[in-house]
Amino acid sequence: MDAPTFDELIAEGDAVPVDGWDFSWFEGRATEARPSWGYARGLARRLARATAALDIQTGGGEVLHSAPVLPPLTVATEGWPPNVSKATALLGPRGVAVVASPQDAPLPFADGTFDLVTSRHPVRTHWEEIARVLRPGGTYYSQQVGPESVFELAGHFLGPLPDEARRARDPDQARTAAHAAGLDVVDLRTARLRVEFHDIAAVVHFLRKVVWIVPGFTTAAHLPRLRTLHDRITAQGSFVAHSTRFLIEARKPNL
Repeated sequence: MDAPTFDELIAEGDAVPVDGWDFSWFEGRATEARPSWGYARGLARRLARATAALDIQTGGGEVLHSAPVLPPLTVATEGWPPNVSKATALLGPRGVAVVASPQDAPLPFADGTFDLVTSRHPVRTHWEEIARVLRPGGTYYSQQVGPESVFELAGHFLGPLPDEARRARDPDQARTAAHAAGLDVVDLRTARLRVEFHDIAAVVHFLRKVVWIVPGFTTAAHLPRLRTLHDRITAQGSFVAHSTRFLIEARKPNL
């Protein structure tokens, strides 16, 4: 069988649904190393000990759903309507209330409601709101995208990136913001991870799904750069980039 053409791969990458945070479609087409700390395992341990938990920007609810045990009160927020529907269908049968809430809006919960607040790859972290809804002694546990993540791919489409973009998502800035909100950072770890794309359809789907890498990405607007990258992947077998991640755990002091 002949290999798919450039146009066929572009059409395939454009057609794959982008709702939720299920990345199984990439199997065999792209790989990303995982941080050593195992966020999902750590999340499951903390959820098993909690009595009231909030998962912020839950996506399609896949990571929260992976935990075998959920607290008696478990709530998730999500701002994108297709993900709200997907998360509700997945988490509702487990008794989780999924609340439609814009990502930059105040959290729609009373002060001191939760002893555990979590988020995986939030777009932004609103530390004051997290501190407000945590009970004294409660914990915020989060894996976040770090600085210069997949910048090799972003630079291919956007050219040299400004220093401001390179400084964004610095874990030390997250530590400072957590302290300013009155939280004590008890763990902060970083990782730089190899990412490999094996065809241009995987690149297209990734950029449509992870929208902050190339803001406003469409295949029509970026077709020449996509073709250049396709030729490079064909010649070299893959395109290699590097993602960065950091794990942060912060605790609200007891009164």
